[in-house]
Amino acid sequence: MRTLNVSISDSEFDRYGIKKDTLTFSEFVELISRELMRQNMDKTVELAEKYGFASMTMEEINEEVKAVRRAKSNR
Repeated sequence: MRTLNVSISDSEFDRYGIKKDTLTFSEFVELISRELMRQNMDKTVELAEKYGFASMTMEEINEEVKAVRRAKSNR
């Protein structure tokens, strides 16, 4: 088994909710995956608000998707 040392700031340690000084690789991957998912969700919400999708119902979104698909198939 190999050991990999990663240094992070105290604020990052707290922000990511790390509870111990030693993590398995799987725990580290899970931590990074959660952070990337959070960042992607934040970006998705930002774009939805920017383009007016945040206030749409699921039914309205589905209709928009269908309309785009219809338009694409009619080309």
